[in-house]
Amino acid sequence: MEKKQLEQFKGQARLPKSAVPKRYDIKLKPDLVNCKFEGAVEISVDVLADTSFIVLNAADLVVDPKSVRFSTDQTGSKLVLEALEVELLGEDEILVAEFPRNLPLGVGVLSISFQGTLNDKMKGFYRSTYEHNGEKKNMAVTQFEPADARRCFPCWDEPAFKATFKITLEVPSELIALSNMPAINEKMDGTVKTVCYQESPVMSTYLVAVVVGLFDYLEDHTSDGIKVRVYCQVGKASQGKFALDVAVKTLDLYKKYFAVPYSLPKLDMVAIPDFAAGAMENYGLVTYRETALLYDEKHSAAANKQRVATVVAHELAHQWFGNLVTMEWWTHLWLNEGFATWVSYLAADSLFPEWKIWTQFLDESTEGLRLDGLAESHPIEVEINHASEIDEIFDAISYRKGASVIRMLQSYLGPECFQRALASYIKKYACSNAKTEDLWGVLEQESGEPVNELMNSWTKQKGYPIVSVKVKGQNLELEQSQFLLGGSPGDGQWIVPITLCCCSYENRKSLLLQVKSETLDTKEFLGCSISEGSLADTGVWIKLNVDQTGFYRVKYGEELAARLRYAIEAKYLSATDRFGILDDSFALCMACHQPLVSLLTLMGAYREELEYTVLSNLISISYKIARIAADAAPELLDNMKQFFINLFQCSAEKLGWDPKEGESHLDAMLRGELLTALAQFGHVVTQNEARRRLNAFLNDRNTPLLPPDIRRAAYVAVMRTVSTSDRSGYESLLRVYQETDLSQEKTRILGALASCPDPDIVLEVLNFILSSEVRSQDAIFGVQVGIEGRETAWRWLKDNWDYISKTWGSGFLITRFVSTVVSPFASFNKAKEVEEFFASRTKPAIARTLKQSVERVHINAKWVESIQKEKHLAEVVQELAHREY
Repeated sequence: MEKKQLEQFKGQARLPKSAVPKRYDIKLKPDLVNCKFEGAVEISVDVLADTSFIVLNAADLVVDPKSVRFSTDQTGSKLVLEALEVELLGEDEILVAEFPRNLPLGVGVLSISFQGTLNDKMKGFYRSTYEHNGEKKNMAVTQFEPADARRCFPCWDEPAFKATFKITLEVPSELIALSNMPAINEKMDGTVKTVCYQESPVMSTYLVAVVVGLFDYLEDHTSDGIKVRVYCQVGKASQGKFALDVAVKTLDLYKKYFAVPYSLPKLDMVAIPDFAAGAMENYGLVTYRETALLYDEKHSAAANKQRVATVVAHELAHQWFGNLVTMEWWTHLWLNEGFATWVSYLAADSLFPEWKIWTQFLDESTEGLRLDGLAESHPIEVEINHASEIDEIFDAISYRKGASVIRMLQSYLGPECFQRALASYIKKYACSNAKTEDLWGVLEQESGEPVNELMNSWTKQKGYPIVSVKVKGQNLELEQSQFLLGGSPGDGQWIVPITLCCCSYENRKSLLLQVKSETLDTKEFLGCSISEGSLADTGVWIKLNVDQTGFYRVKYGEELAARLRYAIEAKYLSATDRFGILDDSFALCMACHQPLVSLLTLMGAYREELEYTVLSNLISISYKIARIAADAAPELLDNMKQFFINLFQCSAEKLGWDPKEGESHLDAMLRGELLTALAQFGHVVTQNEARRRLNAFLNDRNTPLLPPDIRRAAYVAVMRTVSTSDRSGYESLLRVYQETDLSQEKTRILGALASCPDPDIVLEVLNFILSSEVRSQDAIFGVQVGIEGRETAWRWLKDNWDYISKTWGSGFLITRFVSTVVSPFASFNKAKEVEEFFASRTKPAIARTLKQSVERVHINAKWVESIQKEKHLAEVVQELAHREY
């Protein structure tokens, strides 16, 4: 093929549409011993324009050029064209086949034979390892999202090219072989069996799935007879019971909510030992990390149970939102992920109302707000120009901001109208593709509201507003500007659905803020007259963004802020609003719009807090303040830690170390977080008790003294006291890690090991996670070092970058190494050092993450400078540290 002809296909974001697939007939034969596979595909192709070329995706495959042919018998006489030339363009991951003449218009069949490797990169067609009867074995697994079906078979690997799939597998006869559809024929031939599967409905290539291995399974049925199974490693079937129960109930719930039944004849869910993401929504064959699907009654914590429920609900939501109706291109990824995230909370709330899951949804919003407060954020709808850019947008913007703006819209339109519109949207676009504006169109039609105009300001521009509110004279003044953690205001403007209440939740008002600023007469708008200067003498308080349903932050004038502290202490506010006031205050402090003294004083108002989500955020904020104080005012760090200990001790003592009969799921989760915080901040009594309980656990893994909910707290407490002169605690935890086969236990331990203050031990831990004892999917858990280990982690990352880049560089996990190690720093010099190191090492897969991480270092550095200028910080911290609670 002439170079000039090839050039036209290079560097394109999208495949040409001159020929499109209609049906794939795929045969795969994986060799699990030699970790290879061979295959053949026959693709029914509709040729739509005059062309002698067929261009499709292929990567990491060896294609037999002689096998590439195009055949058709439209006229009754069969025409077979063999490819003149076949070129694989590695960088663009495309295969170009040139034929001796223009292909006849209409439907023909493209045939290709190929070979590949069952790789160890957790993408494409890959191998995962497990043990059976003491012997190490391989299973074959597919992970095709976003653009890795091309690593298993040549295909049109874009979501808009939907087709049907007929799959045949040739596998060892003793193994279980699964695909999207049920098996319709199984033929044994000695040690090999050939399994044929029912043809699928139309779907995108990224949803095709195959799993081959040795499994146990549990089975149940939905109310309308859909067979649901959970597959897992042999001997772990009982751990799949909870997920199976959640799945069956969730399918029934979604059928009703979306007013469309589940569209396949079966649903399989499989726990995979090596898995890069949390889970993957393959149509009819959902794959999971073990930690996201399996729940062990004896050794899993309440937090693990909740994660299994929400992840299962998220993946099953995709069977409608993503699989039945699919985004047209990756620009609209958020349509999949934002909706599945939001709907998973809807399902969890229905199944487990006692979890107060919508209060916990605020954690999702906060993560979205934190990432979107960066100048290096991106819009929800983000331009994707090449497949290599897709991995980086599987982030808090697509998932968490996406879910948050959906919740905001649902709150604005009302739940009944919103549900009705979603059902209409799914019916209208079933078995096809949709863009963001298609959804807005249906919602606008159903509601009569200007949804398109309202939501474009949230999806097409990055960032979000901060709404400043103050009393001036008899008026309430509202003003919006773009909030950036870097401090300077941006130039964005939004249509903001404002809700506010005055003195009670009954007196609730709403408006759309469509301009930069608006002035409201308090008597006319709120029904009560409030005047400047009078607030301090009254019981009046005003709260904006009621129940935190809006994706924006609020900055209150001094008088209004003081009244809200009073309302928190007087217990007038809901948990969601207490959370919101605290989180907004923390963001303002970090952006240097408010002194640290103000934030610490506000935190003191939460001393009697008992609500899980609020206390969990208070703990998280405390960690971040301690980290920044270590750079800004190290001489105050001990007093700062003592203040945090005082803040949490009361709640921790109420809960105690031991679970109580009939206690709530939320109390079980809270106990672990409170005790971990006390251990982190150096509470000696907690650390001593942790050592006592860990010793009992080392002697008896089933001791009631160390139930799963407090194990991480005990592990962290022990690691905080480990040093090179006393390594016993570290070695004990390594022993537990090596002996357990429960993935949740392993990640719990990895997450605690690097919290040790001794740099030499931290380095040992970091080297340990690169060893064969740690699955590559789990290594990132061991990188989360304490304040004292930051420099050690950075040196380690630089020393091992070539290995890390080679091992994790082709997926999104590499971005976690960069952000986890770089983001905690707080000096301009360190930011420069990071940029210099990566100047010659940046690749598209980490470019955005690197810029975001360096920006976070700049934000931290500015915050440090701001704190160092605060005049009364030392006195306030000392007073808070020694205050009697």
